[in-house]
Amino acid sequence: MGNKTLAIIKPDAVGDKNTGKIIDMILEAGFIINAMKMIHLTKSSAQGFYAVHRERAFFNELVDYMTSGPCVPIALERDNAVEEFRKLIGATDPAKAAEGTIRKLFAKNIQFNAVHGSDSDENAVKEISHFFSNDELINIK
Repeated sequence: MGNKTLAIIKPDAVGDKNTGKIIDMILEAGFIINAMKMIHLTKSSAQGFYAVHRERAFFNELVDYMTSGPCVPIALERDNAVEEFRKLIGATDPAKAAEGTIRKLFAKNIQFNAVHGSDSDENAVKEISHFFSNDELINIK
């Protein structure tokens, strides 16, 4: 089990001014922030990040959504990071998310679901490197 994962506070949550509340929940859950920045994804960056979904019907809508406003990618660390963060954010569909999870509290629907979380240790490494160089990652113990 890895100790790194990527979170992205998505444009809907940033636009709704929930960034600070979500970061507080992440920190209270025992995660350490190794890097964080607010960016406005370009179309090419969003297409590259979500390339795994390129053949899916929702791909263009996802790219449009992720480029619709600023987002906040965050490199996180803790034991069993991917699994623990996915528990914290809840199901992709906020109607099915457990009470007290980030998506239950802040997502509007399955499309505007407030946050992204890596789905595997391997993808976490790739996703973190999409947004952060090694020089930007701070190791805090």
